[in-house]
Amino acid sequence: MLSPQELNTLLRRLVAGAVALILLLLAGISVSQAAEIIPAVGLSKPVDGDDNGQFFGSLAFRSQFLVPMLKSEIGVGYRQESRFNEQLKIRQWPVTASLYFSPVPVLYAGGGVGWYNTTFDYRDNTVIQDETRQDFGVHLGGGFQVPIGPSAAMDLSGRYVMLRDQQAKLIPEKFNPDFWTSQLGLAIKF
Repeated sequence: MLSPQELNTLLRRLVAGAVALILLLLAGISVSQAAEIIPAVGLSKPVDGDDNGQFFGSLAFRSQFLVPMLKSEIGVGYRQESRFNEQLKIRQWPVTASLYFSPVPVLYAGGGVGWYNTTFDYRDNTVIQDETRQDFGVHLGGGFQVPIGPSAAMDLSGRYVMLRDQQAKLIPEKFNPDFWTSQLGLAIKF
């Protein structure tokens, strides 16, 4: 048999263990909802140029940062546009990193940097060699999420991307490659 003092010590340890277990379970639940994968489709529109909005696709991984109101995101996408009366087709595979401020769970705004792998595909009748370049760019953007269940949300976002002026082998030789995007994605939380 246990003495009353030993029984009291055992009960305190059991209660402390149960409280610790509940806190760990609650932390596990919040951590399990702290990341999301977001496949998305959208429209991309150059700031200057003769191209209307073009469809593009992207895939992003977003997670809660060190503090609850900050989110980090790594993304990759594919977009294309035409320039100079369709004499030049630009295909781009951006890889981006973003940091978003999220004062409430459904809204976020911020910016980031990106590596833009860009292929300049000239029309055959121009007799100009195609080329691929890598450029560094920055972006600003934001969006909001509409919950559609316990582990999913519709994610509507927009972004303005700023790149250095580009050189083309057509006249005019320089052009502004900046562009806007707006996209609709499905945020799958885990």
